[in-house]
Amino acid sequence: MTVGIQVKQALVNAKSVQANFETFASQTQDEVAKQMYSKAATQIQDVIEGLETRVEQIEQEDPGYRG
Repeated sequence: MTVGIQVKQALVNAKSVQANFETFASQTQDEVAKQMYSKAATQIQDVIEGLETRVEQIEQEDPGYRG
């Protein structure tokens, strides 16, 4: 498995985690928990943006890679 594929898998996983946090935030009645989940979703957005940047770099370095 190439690094590019692993980075893309990490990106998919991070987006899934973010979606879960957003779901938890919308479903809970506990305001403290809601804030915690919302903050976590926001924080993971930074990770997602970093991974997206890295995927773009990998694709630019190896134009044949689009996997």
